Amino acid sequence: MLLSFRVENHKSIREEQQLLLTPVYDDARPESADWEAVTVAGVFGANASGKSNLLDALAFMRDTVRWSMNNAEPGGGIARVPFALDTESASEPSIFVVDLKLSGVRHTYGFAIDDERVTEEWLYTYPKGRRRVLFERDGAEFTFGDSTPAKLRQVKDITGPNILFLTIAARASNEDVEPIYRWFSDDLTFAEERRPGPPAWLTRQSVSEDRMVHLSELLKSAGTGVRSVELEPAPVSGETSTPFLWYSYGARDPHPKGIDSRFRESLTRRALAREGKRAAAANASHWITRITPPGLLFHHEGDECARPLTWDEESKGTRTLAALGYEAQRTLETGGVLLVDEIDASLHPYLSARVIALFQDEEQNPHGAQLVFTSHDAALLGRVRGEEVLMRDHIWFVDKDDRGRSTLYPLSDFKPRGDDSRARRYLVGRYGAVPDIDDELFRAALSRREAALATWGVSE
Repeated sequence: MLLSFRVENHKSIREEQQLLLTPVYDDARPESADWEAVTVAGVFGANASGKSNLLDALAFMRDTVRWSMNNAEPGGGIARVPFALDTESASEPSIFVVDLKLSGVRHTYGFAIDDERVTEEWLYTYPKGRRRVLFERDGAEFTFGDSTPAKLRQVKDITGPNILFLTIAARASNEDVEPIYRWFSDDLTFAEERRPGPPAWLTRQSVSEDRMVHLSELLKSAGTGVRSVELEPAPVSGETSTPFLWYSYGARDPHPKGIDSRFRESLTRRALAREGKRAAAANASHWITRITPPGLLFHHEGDECARPLTWDEESKGTRTLAALGYEAQRTLETGGVLLVDEIDASLHPYLSARVIALFQDEEQNPHGAQLVFTSHDAALLGRVRGEEVLMRDHIWFVDKDDRGRSTLYPLSDFKPRGDDSRARRYLVGRYGAVPDIDDELFRAALSRREAALATWGVSE
C-alpha cells in the first residue's frame, strides 16, 4: 500500500508537499479491514490549481524508475520539469519520495535530480519495525548497510550519473530491490480514460474473457444500454525488417505485457525458418512484427441482429466508463494504486461515486487496492443517493497562491465533524481551493466578447 508521497520542485509544486494516506479518524476504513492506509484519496481544487500536477509527479517518479536506463544518454542529463516562476528553482533539485507497505514490510524510497544528474537516492526497509539501509547515494558516492549483499553493492560500478541506482539494480535481478521496482512497474497505474483512441489497456495488456464479462456487467448495471462488450481480435498485419524491434502497441518496454514469451518464441522460429539460423542470429535485434491493437465492440439492448457499435461510434460517457471501469476492476483484483485525473469527466456523479465505493468495500477490495483521483465535482464531497461518498480522511485540497505555487492540504486540518455539510462549506470557500474570480473583470471580458461578436455580425 501507498502510505505517503512527497514531492518538491515539480511543475507548480515549489515547496515540499505530502499526500499522507494514514488515517486520522476511525471511520476512514471498515473496522474488520487490516488496511494501514486509506484506500481512497480525492483531491479537489480550482482549475489550474495543481491537482493534476500532483498525480503527474507520481507518474513522473514511476516513469523515471522504469526508464532512466533506457532514456539517459551518457552526458545527456535528465529531463525534468521544475517550478518555472522563480529564478532559483531551475538550479535546485526536484525531489520525489514514496513510503510503501509491501508484503507487510515498510519501504521508503526517494531520489533527488537536477538537469544533469541524480544528486541523491536512497532506499530503506523496516523489517520488524527497525530501519535497514539498503543504499544511500550522494552524487557519485554510495554507502550501504551492513547487511546489503555484495551483488547489490557492485551495481554502483555500472550506474551512470544520470541513471537511478534502483533501475540498474532491478534490471540486474537484485531481489532486495525488486519489490519496490515491481510496485512502480506493475502496481502503479495512471488511468488514461480520455485519450482520443481506444483505452491504453487494450494495447499493453493481455485481456482475458473473464474481464470482458465483468466489464459487460459493469456497463449494463450503469444503465448505459450496453448488453455486452466483445473483444475484436486483430490479426498480425505483416512482417518486415527494420533496424529496431517495434510494436504498434506503443509500449516503450521491448516486451510489453500483451506479448507473452510464447509469442516471442514463435517470432524467433519464423525468423529461423525464413532466413536461416545464421542470418537470424545476426539480425535478431532487427526482427519486426507489426501488430494492430484489438478493438472493442459494444452490443446494445434491442434487436439481436443489430450490429454492435465500434469504439468511435459509442457515446463518450460509455467509453469513459469502459476505460476507467476496466482499470478499476484490474486494480481491485490484483492490488496496487490507480491514479485518475478528473474522475468526474463525462461521468454522472452517481457513477463516479459507485467506482469510488468499490475501493472502500473490503469484499470488493480484498487486497487493499487504492484509488487516488482529482475532481471538480463538489457533489462527491457530500451524499449521493443518501450515501456518503467520501470519509473525512479521504478528502484533500490543492490551492495556488499569487506566486503560482501549489499547496496540498487535507480536510482534517479543519477538524471537521462527521455531520458537516462538506459540499456546501467547500462551495462557499470555507476550505479554500475554489476559483478566485474578479466579477468585474469577468463581466468586462464577456462584454468585450459580445461587442466583438456583434461587430463581426456573429450571433451566439
